[in-house]
Amino acid sequence: MTLCNMTQDDLVTCKPAVTKSNPPVDPSMACCTALSKADFTCLCSYKNSMVLPSFGIDPDLAMQLPVKCKLSSSTKC
Repeated sequence: MTLCNMTQDDLVTCKPAVTKSNPPVDPSMACCTALSKADFTCLCSYKNSMVLPSFGIDPDLAMQLPVKCKLSSSTKC
């Protein structure tokens, strides 16, 4: 399965950084590498969908990943 150019393994790699936890977890280098090949316009289309929460992903945390990974994405959701 792929979602927006990210494989299931890529998504799993980023899961700790997009799941609510206390304290929040920063994305790993592997997550940022996986995210660098993602289609952000596609990912944005899931922002208000129930798809991400059904996988335990917090959409607000997910939208912060490009900045936290210092990726030069101009996509604003």
